[in-house]
Amino acid sequence: MARRCEAIKQDLSAMHSLSIAIVGGGIGGLAAGLSLLRAGFDVHIYEQSKALGEIGAGIQISPNATRILHGLGLADALAGSGVKPLAWHHRRWQDGRTLLHTPIASAMEAAFGFPYYQIHRADLLSALVAAFPRDRLLTGYRLLNLVERGDRIEALFDNGARVEADLVIGADGIHSTVRELLFGSQAPRFTRCMCYRGLVPAERIAHLDIPAEVQIWKGPGRHFVQYYVRSEQFLNFVAVVDQDSWTAESWTDRGSVAEAVAAFAGWHPQIHDILNSIDETFVWGLFDRPPMERWSVGRVTLLGDACHPMLPFMAQGAAQAIEDGATLAACLIEAGQDVGEALRLYDAERLARTAHLQGLSANNKIRFHLPDGPDQIARDAEMAKGATDFSLESIAWLYGHDAGRLGEGRHRAGKR
Repeated sequence: MARRCEAIKQDLSAMHSLSIAIVGGGIGGLAAGLSLLRAGFDVHIYEQSKALGEIGAGIQISPNATRILHGLGLADALAGSGVKPLAWHHRRWQDGRTLLHTPIASAMEAAFGFPYYQIHRADLLSALVAAFPRDRLLTGYRLLNLVERGDRIEALFDNGARVEADLVIGADGIHSTVRELLFGSQAPRFTRCMCYRGLVPAERIAHLDIPAEVQIWKGPGRHFVQYYVRSEQFLNFVAVVDQDSWTAESWTDRGSVAEAVAAFAGWHPQIHDILNSIDETFVWGLFDRPPMERWSVGRVTLLGDACHPMLPFMAQGAAQAIEDGATLAACLIEAGQDVGEALRLYDAERLARTAHLQGLSANNKIRFHLPDGPDQIARDAEMAKGATDFSLESIAWLYGHDAGRLGEGRHRAGKR
């Protein structure tokens, strides 16, 4: 921690004159703030909540993101609470038969130079908060409007604060106020998927001898993902079910454990042992938006779910938000603080890559949920050959990406 703070102090002492206001203090906003501070810019984050926090849920951080987080001084924090999965293990829904088993624990670092972690969202957020200067992270600031003031942008907040900056970044999630101010109102679309999610204390399922793998169970109209977090103290699960309609858009609504169990009737006994071991579950409707033609207007831009929300079936939502911040910092340096040119570069670097991942994530929903039959048999045969996104060779375009090197987003997006 002392080394991280000293590095930030050195960055601040060499700060450029460009001032940046980030709206949103989640994982994407904080990671972007750290990337921009490290690049020497004058950064403040404005978060609408009065206290920062995350519900009990796991997240997967792949090497394209840990590369950036290590560069921000968070290697020790990740290693302290994260779990390096031994393998990706895809399994058949009712009999547990292995469809694909890809060892990844040491293979990730050997192939891409950085580890793959399973981590509690709250642990990652806490690490980012601890690394960010506290006086630059302001809570209780809900954005109302943005006003151009010549070569500056004024942000107006509901607490009466008025903040001027050279650049404003909307990192305020799928319901982004910044996005709406730039491009108008558009409701996110329901993807006809909902999920149950939660955490199981590891001691409750010790009798199952579940290895530290990412296990993905595939079946007709649904799938089930499980992996350990917080130094293997908890098993995180996400149980995804096809559903025709959904009214709420929160992912913090409490669900029924009995309904979760019933939704996976007939599935392998391990699934039922896990679900019957929980005290509570949260229900979450899965929403996304179509890819955007641009993210930037004038001196304002977007990152993360504000501009490219995606289904979690490539485990890239947080990783792509972290990439956004690193790329934006590189674009501002490349453009010599010319905000207009920097944002042109930023859109060019990021739009195609994130749109491609949005499409792949949506396609995985179809592939994961195939009904038993010819298409499912063909999918399983393809997986057995290692010719899918869950083999190291085919995923290298994604995990080997260095978001801080300009040109990679334009030249490598979609290459598989």
